[in-house]
Amino acid sequence: MLTLCATPIGNLSDITIRSLDILKAADLILCEDTRVTIKLLNHYNITTKLESYHEHNKFAKTTAIIERLQSGQNIALVTDAGTPGISDPGEDLVKACIDAGIEVTSTPGPVAFIVALILSGKSTRRFIFEGFLPTNKKEKLAILQSLANESRTIILYESPHRIEKTLNSILDILGNRNITLAKELTKKFETLIHTTIIDAISMFQAMIPRGEFVLIIQGKDIDLIRQEQIQNWQQISIIEHMDIYLKQGLAEKFAMKKVAIDRGISKRDIYNQIKILDK
Repeated sequence: MLTLCATPIGNLSDITIRSLDILKAADLILCEDTRVTIKLLNHYNITTKLESYHEHNKFAKTTAIIERLQSGQNIALVTDAGTPGISDPGEDLVKACIDAGIEVTSTPGPVAFIVALILSGKSTRRFIFEGFLPTNKKEKLAILQSLANESRTIILYESPHRIEKTLNSILDILGNRNITLAKELTKKFETLIHTTIIDAISMFQAMIPRGEFVLIIQGKDIDLIRQEQIQNWQQISIIEHMDIYLKQGLAEKFAMKKVAIDRGISKRDIYNQIKILDK
């Protein structure tokens, strides 16, 4: 069996008894960086063999890991901090195990973006997690553009050396939003900065950021999205608007209803304006 074991994101006490039991009993522990994980194992006197499994060696190692699991070994997978499978190669190993018919389970535990979200004061009812944005500029902008009208709370991860540039890209495409920047979560120097994107950029211009950040960005106001949609439709005439739906094969009364909804007015208003234009 493969077990994904959640580990602390900062405070070593934030680990479950079940996770410790599994790490002690496993035949092998796979981790991103042995130098990081060994500190946790030493703290809890765990002597299980460690082996690296990360983004740069996952393709070379996955087949051998599957073979070991098929031979009857129990393997635990951990990440440097938090829950495996989120923004790390754990998801690839899970898929490979499922494809090979190998049982996979997990021990729930800390997730950095969830901790940051619930401490941010932003809406937790609906949110979207994008993790780290691509380093490729074109791909990065494409994702941000897809989020321009996102009304859910947006969650991103970002490294310290890219944070200012990323905030500038977010400002250009999403506009100035309320944002919470979180780092060192659960640690002694846990930091949550509740500010705006513009003010965050100014802050980083005056200091050198350290540590990875979780960005919790307020979603776009639904009423504002609706107003912008109505304004866009008003750029064309009602006749042109009707023609769009008529060409799609809608009957006139249904096309009229769609136009009325798009423009935020009543169906009767559309009917009366069309009558005036027909005269």
